[in-house]
Amino acid sequence: MPKLLIVEDEPVLREMYAQVFAEEGISVVSAESAEEGLLMAEQENPDLVMLDILLPNIDGLQMLEQLRRNPKIAKTRVVAFSNYDDKSAREKAAGLGALDYLIKTDYTPQEIVEKIKSYIV
Repeated sequence: MPKLLIVEDEPVLREMYAQVFAEEGISVVSAESAEEGLLMAEQENPDLVMLDILLPNIDGLQMLEQLRRNPKIAKTRVVAFSNYDDKSAREKAAGLGALDYLIKTDYTPQEIVEKIKSYIV
């Protein structure tokens, strides 16, 4: 069973996506901050990280930089998802190896699930 780590600070979104992915047969672990996300990535070794960009303290791009510097989890696949539609953020995420940069408001939850599934199933 594929394992997905959702890093999202908004509890309602985090729980909703966790439930939808679980219904699709994907094991889900979640984190509400970049700091927790880095720990979970190391402990859980997910197949993919669905990473919000706008997070408190350390943002998603900074988390992605730290993830890439950690040899244990550096090759973890990441899809950025955010409402922050910024060209430089998109470019930085791509430069750090993010597979995609999804704008939350451009997709229904089910469309996001299908996109994420295409990367891990």
